[in-house]
Amino acid sequence: MLFFFLFSFVCSSQFNVEHSIYFDTDEYFMGQTEKARLYSFVKNLSKEGLLKIEISGFCDDVGAENYNLVLSQNRADAIKKVFSLLSFFPEKIVSVDGKGEVLLSFYPSENPEIIRSLNRRVDVVVSYLAPAAVSKKQLSPPGLIVLENVHFITGYSYLTRGSKETLNKLVEDLKKESFSFVIQGHVCCTDGNIEAIDKRTKERNLSVARAKFVYDYFLDNGIEKNRMSYKGLAHRFPLGGSVDKDRRVEILVSSN
Repeated sequence: MLFFFLFSFVCSSQFNVEHSIYFDTDEYFMGQTEKARLYSFVKNLSKEGLLKIEISGFCDDVGAENYNLVLSQNRADAIKKVFSLLSFFPEKIVSVDGKGEVLLSFYPSENPEIIRSLNRRVDVVVSYLAPAAVSKKQLSPPGLIVLENVHFITGYSYLTRGSKETLNKLVEDLKKESFSFVIQGHVCCTDGNIEAIDKRTKERNLSVARAKFVYDYFLDNGIEKNRMSYKGLAHRFPLGGSVDKDRRVEILVSSN
């Protein structure tokens, strides 16, 4: 049964790798942390099968609409320059667009300032011609499904844009199966067993929060509660390479 579940996930002809860069209020220059994250992201990108690169800039809802539109474009242009500086296929960049301001309703949160800080950003979408989410070589150990392209915003249990598309495909496949499974959450950049702090709640339980986010998403989309559970594994099992890959969830199949 598991074979057919996996097979449906390797049929896609294209997948996206995404990264978001966050800015201070009214700024389009990156801070040192965001610059380091972006450089690491670009340097770890594969050059094989590259189709296109799309760059979109955004602002929070504070300030005049026209001002925010220009600011979002300046942010997008600043990120484009990094790809040129690093000589990573600038000719593959097909769009560099300032999208203007984002309304507060996009992310659920009790604190509007958290939402605004997430909206001051640039999204980079790198598209490849390759299998999308799960491949047989990623099943290690047996029964562990590593979901590529399901990633989280730094410090939060919110999915990056585009991750829900992969998650929705997984939901449809899970509905065709009957096995039970455990959703395992991971974080980057801590020392092994030490948990990361969830910036939204200020609690040190980020890997658990990420696993629960996916658990709740599955539950809301029709996956039976008695089939699944969740837990956090902190940073005990890093994948290596880009730290963005460690902000992830995996599914451990426990029984048929």
